[in-house]
Amino acid sequence: MSALEVVVRLVYLAAAVCFVLGLHLMRSPATARRGNLLSASGMAAAIVGTVALLATGGTAAEGGDIHVSGWGWGTLIAGLLVGSLAGLVSARRVQMTAMPQLVSLFNAVGGGAAAVVGVVDFSRALGDGSITAGFSVPVVLDVIIGSITFSGSLIAAGKLQGWVSGAPITFAGSRALSILSAVVALGGGAWLVAAPNTWLLVAVIVAALAFGILMVLPIGGADMPVVISLLNAFTGLAVAMAGFVVGNQIMIIAGALVGASGTILTKLMADAMNRSVVAIMVGGFGTGDSASAAVAGPGGAEVRRVDADDVAIQLAYATKVVIVPGYGLAAAQAQRECGDLGALLTERGITVLYAIHPVAGRMPGHMNVLLAEADVPYTQLLEMDEVNPEFATCDVALVVGANDVTNPAARRAGNPISGMPILDVDKAPSVIVIKRSLGHGYAGLDNELYGEPQTGMLFADAKKGLREILSAVKTLVG
Repeated sequence: MSALEVVVRLVYLAAAVCFVLGLHLMRSPATARRGNLLSASGMAAAIVGTVALLATGGTAAEGGDIHVSGWGWGTLIAGLLVGSLAGLVSARRVQMTAMPQLVSLFNAVGGGAAAVVGVVDFSRALGDGSITAGFSVPVVLDVIIGSITFSGSLIAAGKLQGWVSGAPITFAGSRALSILSAVVALGGGAWLVAAPNTWLLVAVIVAALAFGILMVLPIGGADMPVVISLLNAFTGLAVAMAGFVVGNQIMIIAGALVGASGTILTKLMADAMNRSVVAIMVGGFGTGDSASAAVAGPGGAEVRRVDADDVAIQLAYATKVVIVPGYGLAAAQAQRECGDLGALLTERGITVLYAIHPVAGRMPGHMNVLLAEADVPYTQLLEMDEVNPEFATCDVALVVGANDVTNPAARRAGNPISGMPILDVDKAPSVIVIKRSLGHGYAGLDNELYGEPQTGMLFADAKKGLREILSAVKTLVG
C-alpha cells in the first residue's frame, strides 16, 4: 500500500467522523446548520481524496490497479462540474415550499447513480469472467434497491409538485402487478447470483423500476413525509451496496449512516401517525385539499366567521398564544408573515409558542425549516407531546393552514385518521383558523374543529390573512 493510499484512507476515516458528528448535530434545529456544513466538508474531503487516488493510479480495495483514460477524466470532470453547478443553483433558488420535491429528486439521483454503478461493474466483471457470489450479491441488492428508489422517488416528487395526483392511485390488478414485480425482482436477483446473465439483469431492473412506481402511486399525500424518509433510507442502502461493489469504504459508511438514520426516522414518522410502515406502504389515504367555498361546518354545524380586526383584538390582549403552522402556510409561503406576527406579540410581553406536528408539511421537519428561515427562535418551537398541555392554558390558538393534524375526529374509531395523534387545539379557550375554505384535508375528512363554538374562521390565503392580522395588531397597539 502506497503512502498516498494510507493518506486517503485516513481522509476517509476523518470524513466518516464528520458524517457521524454532523448527523448528531442535525438532531437540534439550533445546531443543524453546523451539522450540515460539517457533513458536507467531510464529503468534499472524501471526493478530493478519491480524485487524488485516481490521478496517481492507486489500487482498489478489491485488488487491481485503477486506470482512468482521457475520456474517463473528461467524463469525471464534466460530471463534477455539472453536478456541482446543478446542486448549487437548485439549493439557492428552490423555495422552501418545494424542498420536499427537491429531496425526492436527490433521492432519485442517489438511488439511480448507485444502480448504474452496479450495472457497470457487473457488465465489466461478466466480460472478464471474474464474477463471484461475493461480488454478485451486493450488485443485485444495489441494482434492486437503487432502481426502486429511482422510480419511486420520481413518482413522489411528481405527487408533491402536483404533476401526479396526490390522491392514492390504484387500478384493476395494481396490487397483483405490484406483488408480481416484487417477486420477479427478488426471484430474478437470486437467479442472477447463481447464473449471471445480462438479459436477466435487465429483467430485474425493469421489475424493480415497476415496483417502485407501483409502490408509491397508491400512497396519499398525507403520508408523503413517511415515504420521503423511507426512500431516503433506500438511497443510503443502495449507496452502501455500491460501496461494496467498488470496494470504497466511505461509500459504505455514508450509505449505512443514511440508511440507518432514514429507517429510524421512517419509524418515528409512522409512530407519530399511529400507523405501521407496512400499512402506509400498502396504500395511504387522501384526496388533496379541496378549495370548496362552502360555509357550512362539518355535519351541518354553523361556522363562526371572523375578520382580521376580531383576531387582532384577541391576540393583542392575550397572555399566551399558540400558533399551529400547517401545509397551507408553506403553500402560501407565509412563514415570514407568521414569524413577524409572533415577534410583534413577543415584543408586547405575550408568550408565543409554535406547535409542530411531526407530519405537518410534506417532509420530516418541514415546519421547523420554514420557521427557522423566518428567524423564529428555536426555543418557541415545541413538538406535539411538549406543546399539547399548553393549549388548555393559552388564551388563543392560531391555526394557519393545518387540517388533519388538528381534527378531533382522530380520537374516534371508524374513520381514516382514527388513532392518529393530533394537536389538542380544540382544548384551547379560543381558536382562530386561517384557511381558504372549509375544504377537507388529505385524509378526505371534514375537520370537526371548524364547527366548535370556540372556533372562529378567517377565510383567506395564509399570507394575506396574516398580513391583515399583523396590520390590525399594529394599528391597535399604536
